Amino acid sequence: MLRRVKYMTNQLERKLYSFKEIYKINYNAFRSFGILMKTRKNNIMSNQFMERIMLAVTEVNGCDVCSYAHTKMALETGMNSNEIMKLLSGVMDDVPKNEIQGILFGQHYADTRGNPSTETWNQINEVYGQNLALGILASIRVIMLGNAYGIPWSSFLKRFKGKSDIRSNLGYELAVLLESLIIVPISGIHALAAMILRIPYVKFKKLNRLI
Repeated sequence: MLRRVKYMTNQLERKLYSFKEIYKINYNAFRSFGILMKTRKNNIMSNQFMERIMLAVTEVNGCDVCSYAHTKMALETGMNSNEIMKLLSGVMDDVPKNEIQGILFGQHYADTRGNPSTETWNQINEVYGQNLALGILASIRVIMLGNAYGIPWSSFLKRFKGKSDIRSNLGYELAVLLESLIIVPISGIHALAAMILRIPYVKFKKLNRLI
């Protein structure tokens, strides 16, 4: 069976996002919404491909809320439940061959906490072309936003049932949920300013060219 490569740690050992990371995730997601809408409008990327990426990223990050929500969305695109359950287990046996590299990039992006290697990004551009590559990246960045808030929210709700995330604590969960009232609008303004000033959307370390 084809399973993802573990770049860093397993899910239980994976650290929760810091507030600095959450700000970056917010900023990247706000910059990605327009690209994702354009990708959908112009049929650059199929809804199933998009959902496969989001399910795969969610599996890496371990977000129960997003797993539930995107399972429903994936079913609505026509994906079967068996493939969805496999993706949520890190197995890609049923994934179309032409989508595997994009999904692996999504897993790599999540595993490296939003800091993928330049080489992997360049490969995605070569395989899919710039427009679809940007759609793939936008899909990843948007679901990362859902994961960043979904993980503490899931843990907070499960805490009352004695099933909270063992990596988390009540203080962290409340802090993340409350700080969203500050981080969301500020990062939104930051993203808008970046678009107006034409700051590159893609700026990975050592990248030969910026987009």
